[in-house]
Amino acid sequence: MRDPHSDDKQPGATEAPFEVWTGRATNRLQWALAAVGAACMALGIELAVDSAWTPGLAPLLMSVIGCVATGLLMLFGTLAFVHVAVRVDAEALEVRCGHIGLPRCRIPLEQVIGAEFAPRVTPRQWGGWGYRWRPEQGTAVVVRRGEGLVVRLGDGRTFTVTVDDAEAAVRVIRERLGLSNGRKGRPSPA
Repeated sequence: MRDPHSDDKQPGATEAPFEVWTGRATNRLQWALAAVGAACMALGIELAVDSAWTPGLAPLLMSVIGCVATGLLMLFGTLAFVHVAVRVDAEALEVRCGHIGLPRCRIPLEQVIGAEFAPRVTPRQWGGWGYRWRPEQGTAVVVRRGEGLVVRLGDGRTFTVTVDDAEAAVRVIRERLGLSNGRKGRPSPA
């Protein structure tokens, strides 16, 4: 006979599922920069295919390579940061950039000691858009100006990401880690 006070779970009983939070942020200006990159590539191709360039082959080759390389860098560099997708589940914070999800960052929640809402994150604070690192600030994924999520890691580093509804992400991370008032394991005052 089974003891009703035992700690064993009933067969078929499951724990309540953990809330999975997802969020995104988009920067439409990046599309304009991608268009400029495509135009540079088109110019390079046009020079290579239909050129009445008379100064010689070396200047033509340098112009074609320069236009195509600049265009590729601008096109793929901007498309990678048109948007960011953030997911917080029971185990990790995951950040994926662009349409193919690269660059990608996965931070196990066991490494996180705190989560904070940043009401205003700007590209200027981080030196531009994209995947950024600054020794005094940490690492960030900045796709637009606005609210963001800042997580503090156990090794002293921070990770910031611009994302819509960052306050909800902070709440979910704090709940998962048992954080209240930003401190692990301490109950909030009643």
